[in-house]
Amino acid sequence: MRVTVRLFAAHREAAGTSSYIADLPDGATVSDAYARVCGSFPKIVQSAASTAFALNRAHVRGDAPLSDGDEVAILPPVAGG
Repeated sequence: MRVTVRLFAAHREAAGTSSYIADLPDGATVSDAYARVCGSFPKIVQSAASTAFALNRAHVRGDAPLSDGDEVAILPPVAGG
């Protein structure tokens, strides 16, 4: 299946792009898409415990299953006061 992964903030800067097309096997999850992006862009530090995900604009956990044509947003941790 093919999904579009959207990158924001520090992840976008580390990858040098705001989106990435990932070809993933059937049964893949949001975490699998995240791992694929981290593998393709080593400057992105994988930290799934502090990263939020959205699937087709709805917040989900990393174990959410993907379908062909989905859009995944990887939302890095935000610091601030």
